[in-house]
Amino acid sequence: MQKTYNQKIVEDVVRLRRRIENAKLPQKISDYNLLIGTWNIRNFGNVFSEWTENTGTPKRNLRALVYISEIVRRFDILAVQEVKGDTRGIRMLLDRFLGSNWGMIISDVSAGSGGNSERLALIYDKRRVQPSGLAGEIVLAPTSAGNPQDQFARTPYIVGFKTEKEKFALLTAHIKYGGKPGERLPELMALSNFIAHEIKDRAKGDAEEVNLLVLGDFNIDQRGENPLFQAFISTGLVVPEQLLNQKTTYNTTAKYYDQIAWFLGNMDLNFNNNAGVIDFVDAVFKEYPPLEMSFRMSDHFPLWVEFITDHSSEQMARTLGVDPGNPDPFANVPD
Repeated sequence: MQKTYNQKIVEDVVRLRRRIENAKLPQKISDYNLLIGTWNIRNFGNVFSEWTENTGTPKRNLRALVYISEIVRRFDILAVQEVKGDTRGIRMLLDRFLGSNWGMIISDVSAGSGGNSERLALIYDKRRVQPSGLAGEIVLAPTSAGNPQDQFARTPYIVGFKTEKEKFALLTAHIKYGGKPGERLPELMALSNFIAHEIKDRAKGDAEEVNLLVLGDFNIDQRGENPLFQAFISTGLVVPEQLLNQKTTYNTTAKYYDQIAWFLGNMDLNFNNNAGVIDFVDAVFKEYPPLEMSFRMSDHFPLWVEFITDHSSEQMARTLGVDPGNPDPFANVPD
């Protein structure tokens, strides 16, 4: 904690850290776990450089970056949506608040009015993960008749990462909101089909995409039988049950815009059945109503999942001829 932070900021940080603990987000443990998250940080462009509050737009200033950095640093990799064409804010976050141990991979600006001058970014802890070399935008191929297809308003982005023991790829997206929910269906279906048939079905051998996580803001109002959610999971993507009933926006009406998902049976990563959402409403910027807070922090909450990278227990269970999935595989080992 820097000594230049005033009492108001320190109190907010204390409350925010309590919220992070209440969300059960684990600590990062070397050679044991991997913490991956997604967060739409509202209109993340430039910020005011002064610490005092501003009455103009944008309302985000350095005080907000203190709180945002408190959340970001708890992850190994965080996918960030709604980064604007002006990257000074997110670069200041890394350079001034996170430091040299952190890296970022960021997409180009999505062209056209539907793209809203947005980028997609992945911020990662260089002490824990490294880029594998894979990075690219998702572009739909022409139809079998050679006709061009409508492309995504904001081009999804896929990036590969690796640890000493694991190799995986993250595909992050921000589906266009549109005037009505039905307007989101074509993009959701196109993306789900692309992921299933152009990535999953073609992943062979040492392909980067074998361990594929799909995460971001898909503007899905409800889960369950909702048509948007059904379109998202129609080709086999599975959202962990720990996230199914977790709203991902600040407002009182439950919305489930943000998702983390993968294909069962296609993941070597060991999911720990541990996932959640960090709700920061009334923890920071308490002097503002939630709507005003959202312009300074965000109107979306961060989602997280934990994977276990330590496979020693599985290996020992196999050596003993015991099912590694047994709740207590070593019960018959004498003291």
